[in-house]
Amino acid sequence: MNNPGLFQAKWNLRRWALCNLLAIGLLCFWLWPTGQMLCVIFDEWLFHLLNDPLASDSTWLHIWAVASLRPFDAVVGVILLMLLIRGDWVFRAVQVRQAVLGFVGILLLLLFIRMLFSKLAAQMGWQHSSPSMTLSGAVQMSDYFPGLEKTWELKDRSSQSFPGDHASVLLIWSMFMTVFARRIGQVLVIWALALLFMMPRLVAGAHWGQDDYIGGVLLALLALGWGYYTPFAAKVTDVLLRATAPVFGVFQRVPLIGRLSVVRAPQ
Repeated sequence: MNNPGLFQAKWNLRRWALCNLLAIGLLCFWLWPTGQMLCVIFDEWLFHLLNDPLASDSTWLHIWAVASLRPFDAVVGVILLMLLIRGDWVFRAVQVRQAVLGFVGILLLLLFIRMLFSKLAAQMGWQHSSPSMTLSGAVQMSDYFPGLEKTWELKDRSSQSFPGDHASVLLIWSMFMTVFARRIGQVLVIWALALLFMMPRLVAGAHWGQDDYIGGVLLALLALGWGYYTPFAAKVTDVLLRATAPVFGVFQRVPLIGRLSVVRAPQ
């Protein structure tokens, strides 16, 4: 299963530096008092635009209440995974397993970076509460659906909303897929889904916009830079390919599952 064009075991210093500089630039803009003021002004406008209709539009309320439930995150994960493992869409069928394992490695790196950054944010006092807990007149969906909050973990507030970890996962998936996309239509679908699935937390007020377009983008850029534009993805993928080969060998003999591109033996 050797597809040397997918992950290269060498540094791409130009792209690596670009990802890191963009991430640092976003953080510096956010910490700049004028930049922070602009973010707050925009975020308050965005929050009221998305959140205020919850009080008057029952359809809007119910749609985003369902989308804000923890089980819906699993549905989103399945959709993103299905697009990742779909053979001959973004990745050729023989590359799908390598792509999936490479993405898993970069996703684990993202979680590690997120843990370190969250500790830094706590130490530096960068954390803040979500808009639903801060702004007057905010509509909290848990007030309308207290049963859903207790049973299905309705997500509409957070005392530590920065950075947007949910958004960072969506963004690293979209950046990863975009790197390999071959057609503009693919790119549009990828980013439309990412933005759509970021919306529930923004509508519910669990996150400020800056938690996503600053914090989430920052984390995703760092993970992409250190994961894809270094030998990391190539080396991790090589290890995972060897480690999981026996498991995929068993799955290949299972009807229907054995026909999936991620499971089939490469030609």
